[in-house]
Amino acid sequence: MELLSKHKYHESIAASRDARMGWWREARYGMFVHFGLYAIQGTHEWTMAVENWKVQDYEKFADQFNPAPGAPREWARLAKEAGMKYMVMTSRHHDGFSLWDSKANPYNSVNYGPKRDIVREFVDACREFDLKFGFYYSLMDWHHPDGGRAAYDSAARKRFNDYIFELNKELLTNYGKIDILWFDVAAPMESHEGWNSLEMNQRLRALQPHIIINNRSNLPEDFGTPEEHITAQGGDWEACMTFNSISWGYLDSEQAAPYSYNPQRILKMLHQVTAGGGNLLLNIGPRPDGSVPPEAFEPLRTVGKWLETHGEVCYGKCDRANYWCHGPSNSSVKGNNAYVWMWIWSGPNVTIGGFVTKLKKASILTTGQELEFTQDGHRIFLRGLPVKGPDATCNVGVIKLEFEDTPRHIAHSYRPSLHGGTEYEPK
Repeated sequence: MELLSKHKYHESIAASRDARMGWWREARYGMFVHFGLYAIQGTHEWTMAVENWKVQDYEKFADQFNPAPGAPREWARLAKEAGMKYMVMTSRHHDGFSLWDSKANPYNSVNYGPKRDIVREFVDACREFDLKFGFYYSLMDWHHPDGGRAAYDSAARKRFNDYIFELNKELLTNYGKIDILWFDVAAPMESHEGWNSLEMNQRLRALQPHIIINNRSNLPEDFGTPEEHITAQGGDWEACMTFNSISWGYLDSEQAAPYSYNPQRILKMLHQVTAGGGNLLLNIGPRPDGSVPPEAFEPLRTVGKWLETHGEVCYGKCDRANYWCHGPSNSSVKGNNAYVWMWIWSGPNVTIGGFVTKLKKASILTTGQELEFTQDGHRIFLRGLPVKGPDATCNVGVIKLEFEDTPRHIAHSYRPSLHGGTEYEPK
């Protein structure tokens, strides 16, 4: 194939990005799955490195690794129940163990442990539950002999880059249509030139022209990936977040702090990414047998139930907008509609500040109840709300405001008054 220059390549993928990214921009919410040999230790996915395991000693985990048949189906079913629209699984993490029948890497789940292609099981499960899916792939490799030498030995770098390409070629040719390629940790080489990323990604895209690729091969590609923080970025972005803020892989619950994300916290994250025009990829770390840690089920299923009623607040094409418009409540915006996420319900009367566009209709999305309202400048007064919050699932009710045009919001700030106290001044 004829390779493009860096400039021409970026022009080419930019021209097709809207078509390729359409489903992803509307999906909003996905499941990350970190699963591999490190689950056996139950301490951290970086166990091999941070505990200084010798390669030959760590390899012994490969024979102990034996996830139960059907484990990926449990993940996919839970993702569907949680209201997630896509999944990304670690096909090969930093320890170099491949979860598929790889000819390029004999250190894999077909030659060891379960003697099964876990990637195939994952793909089949996602398709069964109608979920888009992708493969996480670590560029770094602690097991391969050239994984470290590649930083200073040009011959080793050539061998290692060829190896990396062959592994990804297998992933993109053996399983039909793949939606996402999620690279991680471009080390030890520090630049895209060291990884030959410009050529590699063009060759991989030729195999799956519709695919979307993240920014971790040291090229910007299709979307950014803030990790363990939700920070809106220019362009497309996806915040990847752990459940426990400690580890991506399985943590033995007797040794680790309990899972810390309750349903309300997950909804806070969903609001943040929606308002910032991004996505949320929320991680689980299955146990050694592949089962989902029991602490994860309740919050995920509860959010899924909430989304059955309130899904329009985040699914689909939403505008970037983070309006703080009532007490602790924020909003998200889609077209002519604004949705006020009521973190604390304060009926029966509610005042919404900042919107100056003429309001046409107000209702409680949770129940469908239409509300009486008056509007004075940038203040909207709602009357007749229930005293008790209407959402019995997460106690997060939503007020839907339908405007005559795209809602315009004026932010405010307090500043010291010349007369003492404060005065309210529009920005």
